[in-house]
Amino acid sequence: MTGICAERVVIVTGAGGGIGREHALEFARQGARVIVNDLGTNARGTGQNEDVAQRVVDEIKAIGGHAV
Repeated sequence: MTGICAERVVIVTGAGGGIGREHALEFARQGARVIVNDLGTNARGTGQNEDVAQRVVDEIKAIGGHAV
């Protein structure tokens, strides 16, 4: 992918949902290699779901981007 962020590496915290997810996807669309980080907790900071970050990684890879 090419774009304004081509060949750059970005770290997006809170990337499992909301605005963090949208940022991660847009960085990928712009050519960045994205490190997706999310604790998978709810709004209260409790619980844990590791799948939320992996889903975003899978979405990025599906559009031809690079993510871990």
